[in-house]
Amino acid sequence: MIEVETGLYEHYKGMRYRVHGVSRHSETLEPLVVYETLYENPLGRLWVRPAAMFKEMVTIEGVAKPRFKKLTEPSST
Repeated sequence: MIEVETGLYEHYKGMRYRVHGVSRHSETLEPLVVYETLYENPLGRLWVRPAAMFKEMVTIEGVAKPRFKKLTEPSST
């Protein structure tokens, strides 16, 4: 199974999201990442995306980068 850590992520286009976990499609058992927009989105707040797509690399202007990059969150101390 593809591993995706919970936490804060940034999409390559710059928007930020919070990953809540990985679920499974009820028919195919495909792993799906459950994530939340951290910005106002009139289409909805919670989303799912196939884990393989979430983890894949994209090429932008000839440079490969992750579709979603995990960010370091500030400590709560």
